[in-house]
Amino acid sequence: MDYLIVKSVHQLAVTLSVSLFTLRALGSLAGARWPKRPALRISQHVNDSCLLLSALSLAVLSGLAPWNTPWLAVKILGLLIYIVLGTQVMREQNTLFFRGLSLVSALLVFGFIVSVAVNRSVAGFFAFV
Repeated sequence: MDYLIVKSVHQLAVTLSVSLFTLRALGSLAGARWPKRPALRISQHVNDSCLLLSALSLAVLSGLAPWNTPWLAVKILGLLIYIVLGTQVMREQNTLFFRGLSLVSALLVFGFIVSVAVNRSVAGFFAFV
């Protein structure tokens, strides 16, 4: 596999993933029913699977592993936090305030993950503060 093709697929999947999540989250916060439609939920899961596969492919092609690449480990930890926050946004039993706060937090964590990946630094965008 060509590294640049896999990287482009990964970047596209990242963009689609955060876009679908944000769209569904805003719809859910507004009380709409369409964010729960199976086709939308399934398409997000399919894209996220593509995202994970491309990430693993990039790691293999680059010879990187989280146990010896600190920035990659931080990126994976950030992803886990992003997933937990995203789950809280979609839970209707949580208060609207908490769900909104979780959405903002998830998007900030997403930005941090991207900055860690771009800078290949565990500090991410905090390196510029």
